[in-house]
Amino acid sequence: MALNVSSKFFSVKNLKVGYHFLISHAPYLFIIPTISSLGFYLLTLSTLEDLNNHIIPMLKSWPIILIVFLAALYFRVRQRNVYLVDFACYKPNEADMMSKQQLLDIMSSTFVDEAGHLQKKVLERSGYSDKTYLPESIRRLPEKILTFEESRKGTEKVIFGAIDDLLAKTKVKAREIGIVIVNIGMYNPTPSLSAMIVNHYKLGVDVLTYNISGMGCSAGLISIDLANRLLQTQVSAYAMVVSTESTDSGYYLGKDRSKLVSNCLFRMGGAAILLSNRFSDSRRSKYKLMHVVRTHKGADDRAFKSIYQEQDEDGNVGVSLSKGLMVVAGEILKSNITTLGPLVLPISEQLLYFGYLIARKIFKLKNIKPYIPDFKLAFEHFFIHAGGRAVLDEMEKNLELTEWHMEPSRMTLYRFGNTSSSSVWYELAYSEAKGRIKKGDRAWQIGFGSGFKCNSAVWHAMKTINPAMETNPWTDEIHEFPVNVSVVVPLSA
Repeated sequence: MALNVSSKFFSVKNLKVGYHFLISHAPYLFIIPTISSLGFYLLTLSTLEDLNNHIIPMLKSWPIILIVFLAALYFRVRQRNVYLVDFACYKPNEADMMSKQQLLDIMSSTFVDEAGHLQKKVLERSGYSDKTYLPESIRRLPEKILTFEESRKGTEKVIFGAIDDLLAKTKVKAREIGIVIVNIGMYNPTPSLSAMIVNHYKLGVDVLTYNISGMGCSAGLISIDLANRLLQTQVSAYAMVVSTESTDSGYYLGKDRSKLVSNCLFRMGGAAILLSNRFSDSRRSKYKLMHVVRTHKGADDRAFKSIYQEQDEDGNVGVSLSKGLMVVAGEILKSNITTLGPLVLPISEQLLYFGYLIARKIFKLKNIKPYIPDFKLAFEHFFIHAGGRAVLDEMEKNLELTEWHMEPSRMTLYRFGNTSSSSVWYELAYSEAKGRIKKGDRAWQIGFGSGFKCNSAVWHAMKTINPAMETNPWTDEIHEFPVNVSVVVPLSA
């Protein structure tokens, strides 16, 4: 009787799945028979004399000595594990909430007609809800001018709020923290914000502090990289990273169209993250840091000036966003994933990409379709900096992601707006609130920033996150998401 096998079984999709399984498990297919054969051999050595004649000489041989030496060397120079104990994202008060129409009304009173019309178009297409947050200093425009002291108050409010939540969640005492790293782009008081934290929480005299500024929306992952490097040199230490931005410090009050766009994009927010290299923290920690990959395109003048702070002809300082920004972002993303790919992609996917390169570079097959590695085989979760709707659209297209993968980024952009370097943490908090994070899951955080830079952090979930046991900015309203963000709501002039 003939076998009735569906032709779908031999589809390209199923063949590719089988290919990935075979290649990914090839080491086990080799190791298991080898170990089994060795075990069977040892069982045949039934007497002590057999042991002396066969096993002892083998242990004295130089290959075994070399293996023991290399193993000892590995454990001596290997990197310390760095754990993400927990993190907290600041949720502003309801009084800080401002609708797009309210913001447009302020802009209409502050700027000339042409500038107001441009910002109206940007706000309508922003993908933002009417529940994002702005500091009091902006909400009181144009009656009161922006001041340095108002920026200080607003920044302290966000930073202290996030840190208070973090210390409450982790039960770690402030004086136990040995490393403090703060990243912020536009506001740089003296003493620094890291010193402000030391003063407010009365940290120890031996605390190591760092203040990162001017590095844009990707600075949060740069801070994670710095913390990781410092924790490799410390014994049993905590490092706290604080990522935020001062919205009013970068607010532009001139008429240059290229500088007005940023007024519509950035919103109030911040995050505090506690990292540890203590083995005792491994059980209670949420994630383990696997990789940080940083790529910088600053040597290219076009990339360097794609996000550029400067004065206009009237002396007003603002940040220009070039028309070629998306092209630059695409190029730097390609560089970043080319470096990251070999670290995270299964060998089966790397072989396919290597085959594409051979066909294109060696056999000069120019018409061959570019092979985009399937990063969904390497990660369960993608947290892409919520810089804007266009950025997320391009990332979804280039990485061939699904709506489910993009949901945390799109909902963060909708609910909180572009909170700069802290946006990837609001996205992770979203997935936790949705109950999506399972033990063993792999998460990829991607940040873009001025310079121009693209940075990636890869995390491994140490446990399944129970949303019922979590408190984060999404907790009280997570049941309302996801929402349809494709509708453009017109604003009155």
